[in-house]
Amino acid sequence: MPQGFFITFEGLDGSGKSTQLRKLAQWLEERGESCLVTRQPGGTRIGDRIRALLLDSHTEAVSPMAELGLMFSDRAQSIAEVIRPALNAGKIVLCDRYTDSTEAYQGGGRQLGSEIVRQLHKVMCGGLNPDLTLLLLPDLRRSLQRARRRNHRNASRQGTDEGRFESEDESFYQRVFDQYREIARREPLRVVAIESDEDIERIHERIVNIVEERLAHRT
Repeated sequence: MPQGFFITFEGLDGSGKSTQLRKLAQWLEERGESCLVTRQPGGTRIGDRIRALLLDSHTEAVSPMAELGLMFSDRAQSIAEVIRPALNAGKIVLCDRYTDSTEAYQGGGRQLGSEIVRQLHKVMCGGLNPDLTLLLLPDLRRSLQRARRRNHRNASRQGTDEGRFESEDESFYQRVFDQYREIARREPLRVVAIESDEDIERIHERIVNIVEERLAHRT
């Protein structure tokens, strides 16, 4: 049985990461790979309830530390219920957000710092790190505009409201953006940053090339 491989997608909302994750999953399946696609927060029954609480714009007065704790509670459940079993079965796991998001949004955006996030990751996640992280960092303002348009459209059409973070001001998102860059600088072997506003297909081609090379070295 081939060894499981853990790939995470990171970036601001509106960066295109979810679209690229779906396209990569399709490419892997066409190649004959066994994949599991999940997301954080969410991806389990408990996680979906946490997601609804954290992302709903009507949720008020959540302290940064409570927010941090909920993110890791979701993550611990996802690892136990979804991610580790899939990796143990030799699958490629594609996850939309992981601990880097928490370091960027709560550590950077909420200004809690990186150290507490990294300590909680070690304890709550058993130190489970991705084999590869694809970090999409197109223009910050355009990303936010796309995310806010999408959330407004989903709220109008589907009645779903996940816009709590998009209501934050630009200084919050600049801190998130800067923290993502710092993570990429700190962990260049794991994190591949794609700072580009190229079209969807060009970005997909770049991602396929990266993933194909990494999988060729999988044991």
